[in-house]
Amino acid sequence: MKPYVNLNIKKSIATIDFFHPQSNSLPSDLLNKIADAINQVSTKEDVKVVILKSSGDKTFCSGASFDELLQIKDSKMGKEFFSGFAKVINAARKCPKFLIGRVQGKTVGGGVGMAASVDYCYATKFASIKLSELSIGIGPFVVAPPIERKIGLSAFSQLAINATKWHDANWAREKGLFFEVHETIESMDDAISNLASKLSLSNPDSMRELKEILWIGTSNWDDLLYERAAISGKRVLSDFTKKTLKKLKNK
Repeated sequence: MKPYVNLNIKKSIATIDFFHPQSNSLPSDLLNKIADAINQVSTKEDVKVVILKSSGDKTFCSGASFDELLQIKDSKMGKEFFSGFAKVINAARKCPKFLIGRVQGKTVGGGVGMAASVDYCYATKFASIKLSELSIGIGPFVVAPPIERKIGLSAFSQLAINATKWHDANWAREKGLFFEVHETIESMDDAISNLASKLSLSNPDSMRELKEILWIGTSNWDDLLYERAAISGKRVLSDFTKKTLKKLKNK
């Protein structure tokens, strides 16, 4: 199947669903489409709540596309690529509707940043997380602000420094990234449907004002995340990163 981002709206509930055949990895075009979809529903008065999910039952998101990372030739290209993550995070932050995250399986790097950028995140017990950026010579620079906002500096440091270690879904729940962890995808989907239905009946103005309060202190992200994208854009050009990516890709 080809990569896609689908947007469906039903009974005031918008669902944004993304897919990539390489374990739901994120090339720049997919990042831009996800950000565009969030921005689109932000302006729709008939939408009260948004669900962000990926297809498949094993991996929520494997992070940045290795194929595209290997194609980056200069710092400008690098900044443009990592700015895709900044666009998604800022779109989620600014969206006046509550975003519900659905994390059905493992998630890495930018996928963890995406999970941290929604307002209420569900997961299954199979949803282990990892920030692998440092192990390939970069660093989780762009996704750091939303992750640190959710789980705190200490827990973020654990993820960022021990970059090859998987942390299970219960660890992520205890730290505040996931709000609920379910035994099965079916149970998780029932819980998501229940919350989304309740929110769809709530006062949209009150939800908007509450979201503004919940995200207070993040207005500088319009500049910060793109500054971080520039850092990642330079780091990805190192010989260490290029060699590591090729090794991982050829496994």
